[in-house]
Amino acid sequence: MLNIQSFSKIKDYHNFANLSAPKHPLISLIDYSEVKYPKNIKGIKFKQEYYTIGLKRNISYEFYYGQQEYDFDEGIMTFISPNQVLNMESNPNINLNKESKASGWLLCIHPDFFWNTSLSKLIKSYDFFGYAINEALFLSEKEELMMIEILKNIKQEYEANIDAFSQKIIVSQIELLLNYAERFYGRQFITRKKSNHQLLEQVENLLSNYFNQNNLIELGLPNVEYVSNKLNLSSNYLSSMLKSLTGMSTQQHIHNKIIEKAKEQLTTNQSNISEIAYNLGFEYPSSFNKLFKNKTKISPLEFRKNYS
Repeated sequence: MLNIQSFSKIKDYHNFANLSAPKHPLISLIDYSEVKYPKNIKGIKFKQEYYTIGLKRNISYEFYYGQQEYDFDEGIMTFISPNQVLNMESNPNINLNKESKASGWLLCIHPDFFWNTSLSKLIKSYDFFGYAINEALFLSEKEELMMIEILKNIKQEYEANIDAFSQKIIVSQIELLLNYAERFYGRQFITRKKSNHQLLEQVENLLSNYFNQNNLIELGLPNVEYVSNKLNLSSNYLSSMLKSLTGMSTQQHIHNKIIEKAKEQLTTNQSNISEIAYNLGFEYPSSFNKLFKNKTKISPLEFRKNYS
């Protein structure tokens, strides 16, 4: 098992990667071609107490977050929040051009840098900081150049003489970068329909299998956290993906599956309403009645009378 390497300060990562000291204690833009990890390193787990935004190419490592893998072949952006664990493992089988060299940028921002700025709370609203690793942001060449230009603007500003406007200007550039990332992620949800449909199918199969069990009285109802954990995804990302594809959140998909199974039981067996509620995992029949009526506009009993 790999030990976790913790970096509480940005300068700790600079030391580990054999970089010169950062020019600012709370923010640094690193040229990834200059990163030199300790020799003979086979793998490491990172945990950083600051935000990192990466754009990398030609990486001879595989990166894991949760149980999914990053694909660095095409040049992508990654967004990691403080205290998330990133697993990096050397892979000699990755086919890189011999003339190719690891390149890109790594922006590190300590949360303290955002104090008294618009991003102090707003940064937590960007769902992609919690995305599963296989949904890092893929960029077109034009989008990549745009992002690199913003990163260079940030670097130029914090390396200049700091004045009363420096923090405000840097934060505005970071916010611009995050807003573009949000736009590009929206495009990615639309264009990567194949993987999204596969995930949707997984959600449907997971819920069907759950409600086909015979011990729901003991198990209770599934929740969003259960579904997202089973699929190795963050709950925010799963709901975002489902909404982009179906217009419904994970919770709404769970409710729809409950109603589907309830209708099936109401029309195919003679159990009373309370028994059906318990068999579906409800703790209280009143909760079942309320949800059913909210979703169908009629009570379970009325549905049974109309459709049995």
